[in-house]
Amino acid sequence: MNRESLKDCSRVVIKIGTNSIMKSPTKVDYHKIDRLAFVCSTLQQEGKEVILVSSGAVGVGASALKMNKYPSSIAEQQALASVGQSALMNLYSRFFQHYGQYVGQILMTRDIIDYPNAYHNCKTAINSLLNKKIIPIINENDAVSVDELGHCTKFGENDTLSAVVTELIDADILIIMSDVDGLYTANPQTDDSASLIPFVSEINEEILSMAGGTGSIFSTGGMETKLKAAEYVMALGKSMVITSALNPSIVFSILGGEECGTLFKKLEKQHQ
Repeated sequence: MNRESLKDCSRVVIKIGTNSIMKSPTKVDYHKIDRLAFVCSTLQQEGKEVILVSSGAVGVGASALKMNKYPSSIAEQQALASVGQSALMNLYSRFFQHYGQYVGQILMTRDIIDYPNAYHNCKTAINSLLNKKIIPIINENDAVSVDELGHCTKFGENDTLSAVVTELIDADILIIMSDVDGLYTANPQTDDSASLIPFVSEINEEILSMAGGTGSIFSTGGMETKLKAAEYVMALGKSMVITSALNPSIVFSILGGEECGTLFKKLEKQHQ
């Protein structure tokens, strides 16, 4: 699959997971956050519009409070997310300002999808930030999100959230940065014969069967949620890439048309 078209992407959503900004459950990866800030700021300075969807509130909260496992109750988890979200945005603000770039926080709940006014207001807020050359940093509002008794305000994981954001602001591409290089034919951690799949044009049962389990104790997504996000994005006629977050500068290569990670994109129909 030729990736030359990715060079034309001007509005980019980048999603980074908890595993990718934490060295361990109690240690934040400051170098990773710095490199991410550098990449996003550089893209912005080159004229692209960048939206960052960042997980990590609970992990950063656990780090701040010196914890090594989730608390058991929902209320305690939400309190942890509240502490962590504040600390996470403080980190992002400091690192982005080092590169002369301002950021703005937007916390979302799933019910914006169901209420046109909320959907419109959220879209307007993001576009207003972009028009001011400010990078929106989006996360789920874990401190108040619930998913019980039919009252669903919870995305559950940020792979889905990032796909919704891609639709919301009509982005050209979603890049999901993860602790894996892309989609493999099998779990590369347990199967030496597993090989990276560079291109997927359709999410079918065969592709879904390649999805493994969830990530670390502080992450809620896994390959299955990423494939669901890919299916959502492809239905919009957009592109999505799953790639490694080991070196965030790989985003430059992806947007330069190089073959990195797994590209999800519908094949264009050939005219007869």
